[in-house]
Amino acid sequence: MGLFSRTRSGDNPPEWLVLGLGNPGQKYAHTRHNVGEDAVRLLADRHQAALKSGKNDAFVAEARVDGVRCVLAVPVTFMNESGRAAASLVSRFGITGAERIIVVHDELDLEPGSVKVKQAGGLAGHNGLRSITAHLSTQDYLRVRIGVGRPPSRESGADYVLSKVPKAARDVLDVAIELAADAVEQIINEGVDAAMRTVNAR
Repeated sequence: MGLFSRTRSGDNPPEWLVLGLGNPGQKYAHTRHNVGEDAVRLLADRHQAALKSGKNDAFVAEARVDGVRCVLAVPVTFMNESGRAAASLVSRFGITGAERIIVVHDELDLEPGSVKVKQAGGLAGHNGLRSITAHLSTQDYLRVRIGVGRPPSRESGADYVLSKVPKAARDVLDVAIELAADAVEQIINEGVDAAMRTVNAR
């Protein structure tokens, strides 16, 4: 039996699982690599949902997004183990398919501050996506990609996304985090095709 076949008997599963990727701990808080986490925490605030620690390797909240039942989650593992939380949450809540999962993450290949919605696709070298794909055995989940850009110098990509962000760049990312949260809400309310038309045209 596949992971997405384990719907709990007699229960209606949430319609969406939204995962915001990042690294745990104060050292990494609000770095470029944690913008996905920041967006999901913002969503939780918007919808008065408290993210609580516990099982499933994640902070988890159940929320109603304009009446639609959703699970919001932030893995507590390091980025390259994000799939542990994804698989555990799919099993716990009986998520019915990868197309009901939205992963919010940083993207080096997009300009800083840009936001794009993507349906399935490759991994773009992202360790969090690689882990999720390995644990779910599929790449068919949805992505909300927050652009952080490439490092302007010879600094490695890893050092760049994990370092503290200067104020001007932080202001740009904060706007993108708001737009990413908007994009998740549009996917939930109107579907991924509508969200791609709106968000990707910006």
